[in-house]
Amino acid sequence: MPNPLIGVFYHWLGGLSSASFYVPYRGVRGWNWEVLWLTGGLFSWLVAPWLFAAVMTRDLAGVLAQTPAPVAGLCILFGALWGFGGLTYGLTMRYLGLSLGMAVVLGLCTVFGTLIPPIVTGDLAAKLLDTASGRTILLGLAVTVAGIVVVAVAGSRKDAADKAAAIAEFDFRKGIGVAIFSGIMSSCFAFGLAAGEPVKVLSAAAGTGPLWTGLPVLCLVMFGGLVTNALWCAWLILRNRSGAQWLGRAAATVERPALARNYLLAGLGGTLWYLQFFFYTMGESQMGRLGFSSWTLHMASIIIFGTLWGFALREWKGVRATVWAGIALLVGATVIIGYGNSLA
Repeated sequence: MPNPLIGVFYHWLGGLSSASFYVPYRGVRGWNWEVLWLTGGLFSWLVAPWLFAAVMTRDLAGVLAQTPAPVAGLCILFGALWGFGGLTYGLTMRYLGLSLGMAVVLGLCTVFGTLIPPIVTGDLAAKLLDTASGRTILLGLAVTVAGIVVVAVAGSRKDAADKAAAIAEFDFRKGIGVAIFSGIMSSCFAFGLAAGEPVKVLSAAAGTGPLWTGLPVLCLVMFGGLVTNALWCAWLILRNRSGAQWLGRAAATVERPALARNYLLAGLGGTLWYLQFFFYTMGESQMGRLGFSSWTLHMASIIIFGTLWGFALREWKGVRATVWAGIALLVGATVIIGYGNSLA
């Protein structure tokens, strides 16, 4: 039987994983961004999804073979669109820092990813407007957006000089533009998961437990993300002639990387990036008919943990009170949404 409280816990684990993925990347030395992003991405989009799905589900190859071509195609298509969001998400971290970048990007993800799926399926009123639980969840979504706005305001008030000291490439105007595009495109992941519902049914029929039926869907959606990111990174590698960095060769002005450390950190960050969706599917499986609220819970938890990382990395000097107010709103939103789920 679904258990929304356990579902919220899983979503928080996913949020912690997502908020932490970029921290290991900060320790990589001597690699261009495209080399780092593709190396970590291979773990995120290829190695981890197939490994976890193969271990935790039954007859993965058979389930995917039975998946109708239109369903698989939609999952991969939405994954490719999400890939554009993930690609620019990394750039957002460069220009805005860990905490502010996450607040803007994931705020847009929250709104689009939560509202559009029930709009497309035609049951927005049934899920959000006609019941006390739905209206409570809608209130939680509004509080989530308010918390995101507060965190973003704190970022805009941050003195550029202080930001530059903590974030070498800080550029608020450029970062906001990239973050808006990233947030819109990143919401396509929710659509890919919704398109993969028939795959979950096939996985359950093959004997997979309810917690793991979403893992085969991740193989398809994240493959689409791999295509987008790999093509872009390959073009940058050719343009910048940076492929030799994988072998430890770098320009004279760049310190020769410690390869083992770089690969370890990139693999760790990439795996953490995947684990957010691993826990997301587990959380969604416990939300029952209100699974659409999973996206809001997931986004809010990422912003909370991402903001806490921002404190740890000294990105919020001078605006702590405003940021804590934003975190309080986001925590309150999670409580409101959890209460709305309990009403159902």
